[in-house]
Amino acid sequence: MEMDFERCYRAVDSRDQRFDGWFYTGVTSTGIYCRPSCPAVTPKRQNVRFFPSAAAAQGAGLRACRRCRPDAAPGSPQWDVRADVVGRAMRLIADGVVDRDGVPGLAARLGYTERHLHRMLRAEMGAGPLALARAQRAQTARILIETTGLGMAEIAFAAGFGSVRQFNDTVREVYASAPSELRTARSRQPATVGAGTITLRLAYRPPLHAHALLDFLAVRALPGVEEVRDGTYRRGLRLPHGPGQVALTPTDGYVAAALRLTDLRDLAPAVARCRRLLDLDADPEAVDATLAADPALAPAVATEPGIRVPRAVDGFEMAVRAIVGQQVSVRSARTTLTRLLATRVDHEVVATDDGVSGQQLHDQRDDLRGFLTAEEVLGIPDTGFGMPVRRRETIRGLARAVVDGTVDLAPGGDRQETRRRLLALPGIGPWTADYLALRALGDPDVLLDTDLAIRRGAAALGLPDTTLDAHAERWRPWRSYATIRLWRAA
Repeated sequence: MEMDFERCYRAVDSRDQRFDGWFYTGVTSTGIYCRPSCPAVTPKRQNVRFFPSAAAAQGAGLRACRRCRPDAAPGSPQWDVRADVVGRAMRLIADGVVDRDGVPGLAARLGYTERHLHRMLRAEMGAGPLALARAQRAQTARILIETTGLGMAEIAFAAGFGSVRQFNDTVREVYASAPSELRTARSRQPATVGAGTITLRLAYRPPLHAHALLDFLAVRALPGVEEVRDGTYRRGLRLPHGPGQVALTPTDGYVAAALRLTDLRDLAPAVARCRRLLDLDADPEAVDATLAADPALAPAVATEPGIRVPRAVDGFEMAVRAIVGQQVSVRSARTTLTRLLATRVDHEVVATDDGVSGQQLHDQRDDLRGFLTAEEVLGIPDTGFGMPVRRRETIRGLARAVVDGTVDLAPGGDRQETRRRLLALPGIGPWTADYLALRALGDPDVLLDTDLAIRRGAAALGLPDTTLDAHAERWRPWRSYATIRLWRAA
């Protein structure tokens, strides 16, 4: 990635936190790398290098600054929204694909050879997929060291390292400290809220309109899956190695996250999915500047800066929600989905009096769990759906397409190809495909111009109803954010 030295240096000199995550500042005289907003004395020009990723800085032999914690900066907005191969790769790496499937698995998901993928990532990020995954493992290890009482060997394997020696060497190289020395900083970290819970701070670029986010999620919250209460959003998660739960509380400068995980190897993907859900890697100033240039939206932007696009932790969940929500109100869709979820029961293996294992059904209504999987949906009888036959068969057709890999709703999916395959399924039209592009796939430039609520919001703001699509051209490339604002106006 080509970066303008003068522009980057001015950002560092002004300690502009808007650029945190966009690039990293390497200081050759001290051997450390920082985020642009680091409060330390601005280094001399001749001692500065700029890097597009923490992995690139580490590859140059620099260690992370222990004052500004560059590994805890928000992610770069471009990797969150870009639809090209590098953007997709970065989202999959954040979701832990390299740790689970290796570089061959990542390359296969993207449809490229390992060599070509390595070449593209080196050109854009200054580091290959292994180095990028290694940087993420180091961050995960630091979080576990400082916020849990686990032994170092447990942390090493939970963070994705192949051996304790590799773990020790990487932590020393990245943080210039032994793992045991990092643990002495635990007293400065937020206290854990219970056994098996990890607490951490999810950084974002201000402003963040937290009230709008929680409002949107609260109206659509499904009992048993999620809830919004006292300024905190809680939900169940389906993660690669087991279920989990998260509580997210937006506050000034960060979102407090409390995670309960079945398997600590799921920490990195859980964090990545929570960040995507709340759109924490967005650049709100760039978005608002574009939308505020339209006189019709300018007052709303001035009144409510930092509106985000609520996304998804599970693409299949969002797809089922979209299908159920076709041509019905949010309240009606929520009722139907609640009935669908009621068909799920747990089977727990227990010991009987004679020592023979048996099954016992039990109710977990007080526990929050992830949404139904595609396999579970295919096992629900007709009577469990509580919806028209065509809609029921559309959901089943989608579930079969997800199970056999025809449709990829993961963060690293190809947006155009996924949309094409969705439209090929009976019962899925442009509104549903575009809604999924907006919320499941993270496309920042989607306008649901046929949506009734969108048209009501446009009318409330004095926008043209019949030519809304043409008027919205001035909102590119942030029409998804305009869509959320129109929903709020309605």
